[in-house]
Amino acid sequence: MADDGLSSDPRASLPAAIAAVTHASDLDAALAGLLAVAAETFHPAMGAILIADPDRASLVLASSIGMDAESDARLAGEAADPAHPFAEAARDRVATFDRQATTPSGDDFVGAYLPLLISNGGVETGIGSIGFGWPAPHDVTDAERETLTAIAGLAALVVDRARVASTAAERSEWFERMAHSDPLTGLANERTIARVLELELVRAGRQGSEVSLAMFDIDDFQATNREGGNAAGDDVLRRVAAVLAESVRLVDTVGRVGGDEFVLIAPGSAGVTVANRVKAGIAALPAVAGRDVSVSAGIARFPTDGTDTDSLIAAATAALARARAEGRGSIAETEAVPEG
Repeated sequence: MADDGLSSDPRASLPAAIAAVTHASDLDAALAGLLAVAAETFHPAMGAILIADPDRASLVLASSIGMDAESDARLAGEAADPAHPFAEAARDRVATFDRQATTPSGDDFVGAYLPLLISNGGVETGIGSIGFGWPAPHDVTDAERETLTAIAGLAALVVDRARVASTAAERSEWFERMAHSDPLTGLANERTIARVLELELVRAGRQGSEVSLAMFDIDDFQATNREGGNAAGDDVLRRVAAVLAESVRLVDTVGRVGGDEFVLIAPGSAGVTVANRVKAGIAALPAVAGRDVSVSAGIARFPTDGTDTDSLIAAATAALARARAEGRGSIAETEAVPEG
């Protein structure tokens, strides 16, 4: 490229490439910055970075220069072909600098394609590729190859760093979710239910509204465990939890607070309506270990039946005891307190 007016040493652009990586706000900005430095240094007609997606078999176009939306879409589709130079560079982890090809419009061009490589424990892994194209004829000098290799290394570092950050965020989210969820059913756990109930009562007290609290108990659950084993019992718990999650409103909260006890927190006075919907959904479940699945429920309302979490839970627990005494699949509300 000595005849196109560029600096005789393209390696002078590396500080700008490093700055593009260190000052970027996110992965997209970093990759776009690297391509911009390459464009300023090498003046290619086009350039692109494709990265491997763990959820897909083919590469995904992450950033490009000198290409419109149609060209981006075409490259993304073509790179799915294992014989495509971007795919080859990523798979074989080998760079090619003087690859001759013809564009869809019939123009000859020269391409340089380099793998994005990371090393972990001495094992080198390809996570994508970077490539540039120039109108033919074109020669890539040794200094330019060295600079392109360094830019590819920076691109690999950026992608790997973004993946590590994403994995850390996902793990943090998972731990956060596990801290608030019942591991068997995925519903809110007892601690989360207690906190949600407390917040809902504060909100309802401030707004002068109601909150319904329903407590569900799986009928004859111990018999299912005894006759079908723990696996059958876990199956029942998961099925009941799924019905609860599907039956409630978006404003409601459901959780598991004991071995076979579930709780519904329903802002407003719709507790009985939602409980009946849950009861019908559970009654439609297929038998497990030869036993039909049903629940009994006790319902209490704030502030009528309790003005704080303890009194409301006590009222719902008493209502549940009456429902269980009435028989399988019963729903009971708190008893009215006589006046005077």
